Amino acid sequence: METPRQSAAPTTADRPRPPWRRLPQAADELDLDPEGRPGRRRRTARDWTVDFGCFLIAVFLGLTFSQEVWDDPDLPRAVALLDQAVGALACAGVWLRRRWPLGYAVAMIPAGFLSNTAGGAVLISVFTVAVHRPFRDAAWVAGVSAALMPLFYWWRPEAGTSYGVSVAFTVVLLITVVGWGMFVRSRRQLLLSLRERARRAETEAGLRAEQAQRLAREAIAREMHDVLAHRLTLLSVHAGALEFRPDAPRAEIARAAGVIRESAHEALQDLREIIGVLRAGDQGDEPGRPQPTLAALDGLVAESREAGMKVGLDNRVREPAAAPASVGRTAYRIAQEGLTNARKHAPGAEVTVTVDGAPGDGLTVTVTNPPPPGPVPHVPGSGQGLIGLTERATLAGGRLDHGPAPDGGFAVKAWLPWP
Repeated sequence: METPRQSAAPTTADRPRPPWRRLPQAADELDLDPEGRPGRRRRTARDWTVDFGCFLIAVFLGLTFSQEVWDDPDLPRAVALLDQAVGALACAGVWLRRRWPLGYAVAMIPAGFLSNTAGGAVLISVFTVAVHRPFRDAAWVAGVSAALMPLFYWWRPEAGTSYGVSVAFTVVLLITVVGWGMFVRSRRQLLLSLRERARRAETEAGLRAEQAQRLAREAIAREMHDVLAHRLTLLSVHAGALEFRPDAPRAEIARAAGVIRESAHEALQDLREIIGVLRAGDQGDEPGRPQPTLAALDGLVAESREAGMKVGLDNRVREPAAAPASVGRTAYRIAQEGLTNARKHAPGAEVTVTVDGAPGDGLTVTVTNPPPPGPVPHVPGSGQGLIGLTERATLAGGRLDHGPAPDGGFAVKAWLPWP
């Protein structure tokens, strides 16, 4: 396996950075464009104000040191003029500190050694590197400048100040400037981090909202299957009866046609309600569609009996209205799907729906039917009804079992928690 030094790695500019490495890269640059990327081309009003303030500080300190150089009787005039000329160029270079922070600081190391007037510009360059570049760059720039101080004050000692005090004061001043620059850099990194967190939190909130909307739509789609399958099965069964028995009595044909018409009308009504729920969800409104409860089982059984099914209901729950809404709705859907399947696959057989339970014991829903008494017409189906019921019971914290009964019939049994 190759080491990082041996591998032909791409350059820093071309290498993709992970999200947690992008922030320090942006924080290494003072100038950011409106989108937060490094390398802002034009200075803002704040940039001009800061740069002008740094220039004034460099000029003020330069003039102060220049006066001391000019008043030094032991310094030749030519050296004093050279000192001031280098200091003036160093102060003018302050305007380039944003574009080349490290290059400007490196240039200020010999300038500060040759010119006392350039002292203010040297401090500005060290501060700029500490703000714009990593700590290692600021450390070695300040370290080289501090290492040259003993030689500088040996060559040009200050009048009225001891050699040790001059060196110590300059070194402490450089350390202070580096610390100040690192503080400014850390503060800017913190601001960038907070902005990044805010953007990330906003993105995650949007993703969570999309996921919640997707889950809600899946629940509505599951509800649509449970509701429409019951209605459309009635249509299919009675239409199949009319197809296979065209010589049926007129009254029976009329009754089957009425059931078909009523089932079609109710299916359309249910479809309109579900579409209304979807539209209400898009508009951010709370859906007002009433949901079935455990107490609505009587109406479901009555509706099935009117359609010609033989259904027996054994409801042993004393107060069906006291059951939680989610538990009652799930029990209703299980019974509805069980009746739908019995109507498809065991026409003419007597179906028994048994509901039993109490708070703390849970709610049990059982739908059983014996084998069909006669031939079973082919009724198309997706086979997803029982799978959906199992998922619905599991989501409610319960369980559902289904399969052939010992007598050749079919049984669906579910248990739901009832706190």
